[in-house]
Amino acid sequence: MTEVIGRRERKKAQTRKALADAALELFLERGFDQVGVKEIADAADVSVTTLFKHFPSKEALLFDQDDDIEAALVGAVRGRRPGWSTVDALREHILRDVSDGGPGDEFLQLVESTPALREYGRRMWMRHETALARAIAEETGAAQDDVACAALARFALASRELIVADENPRRAAEEIFARLDRGWRTK
Repeated sequence: MTEVIGRRERKKAQTRKALADAALELFLERGFDQVGVKEIADAADVSVTTLFKHFPSKEALLFDQDDDIEAALVGAVRGRRPGWSTVDALREHILRDVSDGGPGDEFLQLVESTPALREYGRRMWMRHETALARAIAEETGAAQDDVACAALARFALASRELIVADENPRRAAEEIFARLDRGWRTK
């Protein structure tokens, strides 16, 4: 069944997208700290009040795909390739997320070079821990509150920060996830 989206919801989504797009463009052009929320609102042709109705903070303008990120993480576990462990699937998902050469490189550089964005992004990323732990538990037949599943979710998500910071992300991911895999297999 196709869900019909009403005019009001479409307008809200268009406004959110216009704000997020304007913010990204301005931040990439001039830097996060050099752009004010009024400039972003003006570029999207809305008021500052409207901006804050859609986004709780200036940082939130860049992290507008929270649901998509969570769905992708859970999907990496549930839809992993045949023969792949949960750890393999998480490693590859996180590597794709931080890989060089993709369209998100400028975005990643902006976030990593701006302390406020880096911290906000880390907090947003770690918000997916519970959903990821649940997906791991479901896939392994463990209880929903299994501490080993929660630990794997937490450590896998936290590893992203180390992988991004390393000069060789692939090597860092391989090393980190090899250790996670050894611990996971002894469960």
